[in-house]
Amino acid sequence: MSLKKRKLGSQGLEVSEIGLGCMPMSQSYGPADQDEAIRALHRSIDLGCTFFDTAEVYGPHTNEDLLGRAFKGRRGEVTIATKFGFKIVDGKQVPGEVTSHPDNIRRAVEGSLKRLQTDHIDLLYQHRVDRTVPIEDVAGTVSELVKEGKVKYFGLSEAGIANIRKAHAVFPVSALQSEYSLWERNLEPEIIPVLRELGIGLVPFSPLGRGFLTGKVMRAEEYPENDHRHNDPRYQGENFDENVKASEVVHAIARDKQATPAQIALAWLLHKGDDVVPIPGTKRQSYLEENVGAAAISLTAADMKSLDAALAPEKVSGDRYASWIMPTVDR
Repeated sequence: MSLKKRKLGSQGLEVSEIGLGCMPMSQSYGPADQDEAIRALHRSIDLGCTFFDTAEVYGPHTNEDLLGRAFKGRRGEVTIATKFGFKIVDGKQVPGEVTSHPDNIRRAVEGSLKRLQTDHIDLLYQHRVDRTVPIEDVAGTVSELVKEGKVKYFGLSEAGIANIRKAHAVFPVSALQSEYSLWERNLEPEIIPVLRELGIGLVPFSPLGRGFLTGKVMRAEEYPENDHRHNDPRYQGENFDENVKASEVVHAIARDKQATPAQIALAWLLHKGDDVVPIPGTKRQSYLEENVGAAAISLTAADMKSLDAALAPEKVSGDRYASWIMPTVDR
């Protein structure tokens, strides 16, 4: 199958209806295998999944390097989104610290362009809001980079309503990237209505609940310490047990549709609106092909209602992030 295109924002950005989150190819989900990752990236293009998400901080730097090598000679076939904003010192991320000073934005962009082996970034996100730098200054700097041809479109990640509005007033925001899935619905009450009011697209990361909604999961303590899930509150203790129960409806609908639970979770997002483009992360071709298959699944209104109810916010157990990460979210 070949994926359809969806528009993000009203500035002209069009991307495949499902994208590929590339972070797991370099960190957080077990050992990296660059040869397999490159095969998956090439297979993704063949499947029509041509919207790729990376960031300066993934690695740091190694994920952008990987994409640069993989897409050499194929740059015109892909849409690349990358992000700036986390503090990196001596090649290592400083936990919980962000920096969006205009000089740092420019430095980050120059580094990203070099690593990605390209002359432009299709979609540039501020990775996290820097409360020490007015968002208007961030938007203004990105607008200058757009005029210079180094960036095509502007995005925000995990920004709150006030900063979305302020940034958009200075320079149009094409997309908000934020965690959104069946088991993380914090955007629904206020953020999504504002995005639709302003004509901003939504790019959900962790659309499979950091893997939980696939059903192929273990308890937190069973993962190695360098695996993100080892410290994920929703994978721990009683939270894990409660979340397994809540997600059973995903498995039931998957059996009915002869699909996988991951495909149902992604189909749910695709049915939430044509302005929603999930970016499930994987480093393996088999999971990539499974994820892309979600675009062919049709959910009825009854299916959507059952999923909404079973995984309503009050039914999901545990905090969204470990305590040191939450302060970086602009909510």
